[in-house]
Amino acid sequence: METAMKLPRQFAVAGAMCLALASPASGAVIGTNTPAPEVAVERLGELPFAQRAAWADYIARSKKQHRFDRDTLAAELRPGEAPPPPPVAGSGRMPLKNDAAWYGSPEARAIAATIISFQTPSGGWSKNQDRTGAPRLRGQRYANDAETMAVDTGSFDAPRDRFWTFVGTLDNGATTTEMRFLGRVQARLPGKEGDASRASIARATEYLLMAQYPNGGWPQVYPLEGGFHDGITFNDNAVAEAAMILEDIAEGHPDFAFLPKDLRRKAGSASARAVQPILDAQVVVDGRRTIWPQQVDAMTLAPISARNYEMRSLASAESAEVLLFLMRQPRPTPELKAAVDAGIAWLRAHAIHDKAFTKTSDEEGRKLVDQPGAGPIWSRNYDIRTGKPIFGDWDKSIQDDVNHISKGRRNGYAWFTPAPRHAIEAYDAVVRKAAAPAVTMQLPSR
Repeated sequence: METAMKLPRQFAVAGAMCLALASPASGAVIGTNTPAPEVAVERLGELPFAQRAAWADYIARSKKQHRFDRDTLAAELRPGEAPPPPPVAGSGRMPLKNDAAWYGSPEARAIAATIISFQTPSGGWSKNQDRTGAPRLRGQRYANDAETMAVDTGSFDAPRDRFWTFVGTLDNGATTTEMRFLGRVQARLPGKEGDASRASIARATEYLLMAQYPNGGWPQVYPLEGGFHDGITFNDNAVAEAAMILEDIAEGHPDFAFLPKDLRRKAGSASARAVQPILDAQVVVDGRRTIWPQQVDAMTLAPISARNYEMRSLASAESAEVLLFLMRQPRPTPELKAAVDAGIAWLRAHAIHDKAFTKTSDEEGRKLVDQPGAGPIWSRNYDIRTGKPIFGDWDKSIQDDVNHISKGRRNGYAWFTPAPRHAIEAYDAVVRKAAAPAVTMQLPSR
C-alpha cells in the first residue's frame, strides 16, 4: 500500500516560514534548525496501540545492552585500577579492494586482530579509529572521546557522556566495514586461524539484527544514545549498508557463506524488512514522491535534523544510495518501482549544470562558481517545500547560498555531490536492458 508521509504540523509551519522569509537576493537566512526528537517510552502514545509493546520492548532491551557494555568493560579492571588512555581518533584504514591474497598477509591479519579487540560486547564497533594501530588494551574504552567535548553549548551533537559515545554505530561506515574486512580475511584463513574473524562476524550479524527497529530501520547508534542518533539514518548510507550486508549474508556471499543457515535466514528477513520503512520515508510533497531525508524520526518517519548545520531536508547523496539499494531488490513490487521512478525523476530535475564547488583561493577556500560545461552536481540538501538548495551553519541558521555561510562550515562539509549520477546511470542501464529485444535461441536442426 502506498503511504504518503505527512509532515508534522510544526515542520509544515517552519517550511512556510522559510518561504515567507526568503528574498530574491542571495545570501538570505531562511530559517533556524531545531533539534530532533529521540526514541523514548514517553513517546509511545504517538504510535498506534498495536505497535507500542514492540517499541517498549526494544527500548528496554537497548537500555539493558547499554548496561551490559558498560559492566563488561568495568569488569576488565581490578578494583581501583586506572584504565588505559582511550583510543586516538583516526581514519579506519580497512581497505576492501586489495588483491584477495593480501587479506591473508600478516598486515591484514594484524588489522583483523585490532578490529576484533575493539568489538563492543553487544557486537558492533565505534567509528573513526585507526585499525592499523595496536589491539585494545584490557580496560581500554571501545570508543574515542566525544568529538564535541564541550557541554551545555547548545550543540545538537553535545554528548550526554563525553567518555561514552558512539559505542556501537553505523556512522561513517562503522561496523559494516569491519564486517566486510573480516569477511575477506577469514576467506584466506580457512583453518583455525580464521575462527576468531568468523566468530566476530557472527556476533556482528546478531548485533545488526538486535539493533534493527520494530519497523525495519536502524538507528545511527546502538544501544540508543539519544538525540538525533536515534533517528533512522540514511546519512553516510547507514541503513543501506546495514541492509546490503545482511542481504549479502543471506545470499551466501563467499565472505559470509560460513555463517549458519538459520542466521543467514534471519539476515535475509531483516534485510527484506528494511525495504518498507525506506519506501514509507520517501518524502511526498503535494501528492508527489520526491527523494529521502538524511534521517527520519524512527517512530513517525518524519524528516528530522542532525547536527546544528544538518537541517531537515531532501538529501541527494543519501537518496542515491537508497535508490541503488532498492534497484538491487530481486522481486520489486509496484510500490518499489514507483518509488525508484519518482526518485530518479526528481534527481534528474534538480541536477546543477555549469557550476562547480571548488577552491577559489587560500583565503576563501571553496565556493560555488560558474564553470561552463561542469556538472552535473547536486546540492547535498534541498528545502522540502521549495526543492531549492539550502545550507546550514554552526549557529543553526538555514541559508539559501553556500557562499554566504561561514568559511569553516563551507569548507568542512560536502555541500555538493556528484553521487546521484551513479544512481541515474544504474537506472538507465536497467531501463536499457528491459527495452532490449529478446534473443530467440535457435535450436539446431536434426
